[in-house]
Amino acid sequence: MAIQDISTYTYKDLFSLSVVQFEKACVVNKPEQVDSYSIYWIKEGKGTYNIDFKSYSFKENVLFFLSPGQVFSVDSEKIKEAYKITFVKDFYCIQTHDKEVACNGVLFNNVYETPFVKPCENDTKKLSFILESLIEEFKNTETAQYDMLQTYLKQFIIHSVRIQKEHHPIKTDIETKLFKDFSTLVEQNYKTLHAVTDYANRLGLSPKSLTKNFQKVGAETPSDFIKNRIVLEAKRQLIYTDEAVKQIAYDLGFNDSAYFSRFFTKATTKSPLQFRKDY
Repeated sequence: MAIQDISTYTYKDLFSLSVVQFEKACVVNKPEQVDSYSIYWIKEGKGTYNIDFKSYSFKENVLFFLSPGQVFSVDSEKIKEAYKITFVKDFYCIQTHDKEVACNGVLFNNVYETPFVKPCENDTKKLSFILESLIEEFKNTETAQYDMLQTYLKQFIIHSVRIQKEHHPIKTDIETKLFKDFSTLVEQNYKTLHAVTDYANRLGLSPKSLTKNFQKVGAETPSDFIKNRIVLEAKRQLIYTDEAVKQIAYDLGFNDSAYFSRFFTKATTKSPLQFRKDY
């Protein structure tokens, strides 16, 4: 996107809204690591984005949600009208507000599935009204601006959750809950716990029983789930840090860097150094 074609409203480096209204082809090949929570609303346009090394193509009216740490790049895009909302944890904490809006793991903090939300015409009107209100509030210098901006952001997120749940109903069966509990545990511990047994014990199950529950929801095996999360973090660190492979291996819980290199190569068909070089 060309800088001169974007209008940006900000609040103390904590919260921002960018408005894009032009039609221009753009190719950005260099991946960047997201450092804040981000909401992209492509109201009119099309393109292909790479998120955590996976390619996603979109057309016309679509929203998608990124969390800090995810890797994002643009293969191609042609945008006529789009919006980008960014905020940091100090402005609006996803974890704290999760019980109120149920967005944690649905829209954000879900490295296993990038949510693409497609609003209908009525949804679009509601979201547009919220953004218009946001812009008006950004221009307002009176007191309580922080509270008003946070309120509009919350409304936008709540409505997005409703749209997502309407198209992708959240299952509440035992197997689905177990899968979510397992994925949460992995997210919290993958750097120190690599064995399925460690997670099964914490969930009060045997590794065999855990694997059977995964089969019921059509998920990959628990072992592959853990492995893929470690590999994803390894890719991120190889690209966005200058740390030696030995240090990255240690950060991810491997005492033997040679074993880590074999582990990574088997999963990606490239050695850590070759992967870093290619990117």
